[in-house]
Amino acid sequence: MKISRIAKAAVLAATVTLAAPSVFAQNIAIVNGKAVPKARADAMIEQILKNQQPGQPPQARTPDLEQKVKDEIVMREIFIQEAERRGLNTSPDYKVQMEFARQSILIRALFQDFEAKNQMTEAEARAEYDKIKAANGAKELRARHILVENEAEAKDLLAKIKGGAKFEELAKKNSKDPGSAENGGDLDWANPSNYVPEFSQALLKLKKGEITSAPVKSQFGWHIIKLEDERAAQFPEFDEVKAQIIQRGTQAKMAKFRDDLKAKAKTDYKFSN
Repeated sequence: MKISRIAKAAVLAATVTLAAPSVFAQNIAIVNGKAVPKARADAMIEQILKNQQPGQPPQARTPDLEQKVKDEIVMREIFIQEAERRGLNTSPDYKVQMEFARQSILIRALFQDFEAKNQMTEAEARAEYDKIKAANGAKELRARHILVENEAEAKDLLAKIKGGAKFEELAKKNSKDPGSAENGGDLDWANPSNYVPEFSQALLKLKKGEITSAPVKSQFGWHIIKLEDERAAQFPEFDEVKAQIIQRGTQAKMAKFRDDLKAKAKTDYKFSN
């Protein structure tokens, strides 16, 4: 039995009607006859959530975010179609920029993959912590100093101190160290190793309240040094600095990975450094 043309049209219309919800569920829009797939918006949302910056409030997949992304995706499709209509996607400049973009994305993926697989472990962080703590020594010293440009000036100031002049007042008036002069030469608490060797060696020979018997020369000039006080070294607990140590350790692994790749590469190119 033959089916009339009217019957065929009715069947086709019914099929389209039934299929439409499923088809449109896969797209967020039709722009100039071209479908904009929902998967494109989902991919952008995934990237936004994955690449959230440290220190920023965490972002979740919300209706507001989804709407903003859809708006962006559809606008991009409108702009892309116009750019392609003008033939910009075939221009030499476009091709060069696309190649640089490809390289950047691939290189970023390489280092992200390495970082994910080579995080500094807690055991490594603990070992680094112990190393840093040992290097900082068992005590901290609080010192004052007066820094001048020549030995004669330093000797003159030292004679004034021995004659009864106040160290702090002379430091305020004469010291060339902008970081401490206003505070009477006060350098606050610090590990002796933080100073240049000549300064540190002279400071370690002093007892609490003593002043160097002669000016001390360093790369900065001539110093008159006074030891104000000493105490056991103040060092943060491991848990307080663990995150920073792991971050720094992981960055060091990344730098070594980069340098190793550079060193192993067979090339006739000569790098500037």
